[in-house]
Amino acid sequence: MGKRIIFSIAALLVVVQFQAQQTTAWSLQQCVDYALKNNISIQQSDINVKLSELSLTQSKANVLPNLNGNFSHTYNYGRTIDRFTNQFADDRVLSQNFYLSTNIIIFQGLQNWNTIRQNMFALNASRYQVDKMRNDISLNVATAFLQVLYAQENEENARRQAALTRDQVKRTEKLVEVGSLAKGNLYDMQSQLAQEELAQVNAENALNMAYLTLIQLMRLDSSAGFTIERPVLPAPAENVLSLSADQIYALAVGTQPGVKSAEMNYMSADKAVDVAKGGVSPSVVLSGAYGTGYSGASKQISGANWNGGFDTTGVTSGGQLTLAPHIDYTFENIPFSEQLDNNLNKSIGIQVSVPIFNRMQVYSSVKRAELQRENARLSLEQNKDQLHREIQQAHADAVAALTRFRASEKALSAMEESFKYTDQKFNVGAVNALDYNTAKAKLNRAQSDLLQARYDYIFKLKVLDYYQGKPITF
Repeated sequence: MGKRIIFSIAALLVVVQFQAQQTTAWSLQQCVDYALKNNISIQQSDINVKLSELSLTQSKANVLPNLNGNFSHTYNYGRTIDRFTNQFADDRVLSQNFYLSTNIIIFQGLQNWNTIRQNMFALNASRYQVDKMRNDISLNVATAFLQVLYAQENEENARRQAALTRDQVKRTEKLVEVGSLAKGNLYDMQSQLAQEELAQVNAENALNMAYLTLIQLMRLDSSAGFTIERPVLPAPAENVLSLSADQIYALAVGTQPGVKSAEMNYMSADKAVDVAKGGVSPSVVLSGAYGTGYSGASKQISGANWNGGFDTTGVTSGGQLTLAPHIDYTFENIPFSEQLDNNLNKSIGIQVSVPIFNRMQVYSSVKRAELQRENARLSLEQNKDQLHREIQQAHADAVAALTRFRASEKALSAMEESFKYTDQKFNVGAVNALDYNTAKAKLNRAQSDLLQARYDYIFKLKVLDYYQGKPITF
């Protein structure tokens, strides 16, 4: 019973801790880190990096000697020549072969060396590609985070406006009751309240959609209790645009991982040309082998017996027969260990191969590698041009956003003074509800324009920070 109580308390603590984590406000850095950790495209790119690392490791290993061991266990049936006795065998013969062989490439047109360099550049390209993807995802998450902040302020502004109008409706009701205002003013105020309540609902929906976009980018398992931490955003300043678009490009072209990846791809393609050209060079290979074996046909004399008879071995010049004792021999298989010693064989050699004509395969490989190198060079130039255009557009957008922000500030300041005067006149019955609502709608629009201009400008500045390699923070 005591164990069950302890277990229940532990489970409750885990649930409470999980809920606390779910309701804790997420900072921008936490959102970015979570998105980078769970993004499938980044995980796939990391796998590509590991594959490139394996290719590089293999290309380095190709310069080492190889070593192979072989073993065979064979039964031969019928008439065959035994490789160890060099005699015909008609019965079933067991043969066993053991040997080690090795070879090392002495020279092959520097193909192995150039392949190593090619794979090194390819590995760096894949790493830079991962960095670019991480930067892009960080910028996308920051954009979605900023959109949530904007939607929050917009929703709060809509809520405040609806609350103010709701109070104004109550005030108008009292004025109508005492006969200070016509009842039509109350209808106009109620209509205005309905519009602002609708605007509040739309703002709430926009906030929910902004949260959904951020959650989807992060690949968050559950959105329950998810909120973001609201940082203090500094007021936009003009001095942040002190750098020109060309100055920002000069900084970005040497640091942006997209350009660096394209550069590495070009250098890898350049080394691929050297690899292909190595195919026209002679190759020199040093090889060696060490082996032995066993044969069931290898026999040795185990005994001899003279039965008293003689065999005729020839005839002399005088016509006399030459005789030799007739001896019956008995044989036995040579022992396995003895055969291994007797059948040892070693070899060492050098092989030189000179390509003369290979159906134009080397020529085609070289031309293909040269075309791929040219294509990689054009991709690099295209990447730089695209980066330059993007920075020019981002800088122009930031300048335009700053101009819009300053204009919106002035418009709101003027509209606040105008509405303050109209509100005073409405409270004393000098203007009707229609004029009051018109002035209030203009004020709401000016506030919304300034809010949107402020966040748009902040976002444009973050884009310029991104191109300059600065961390994306608020």
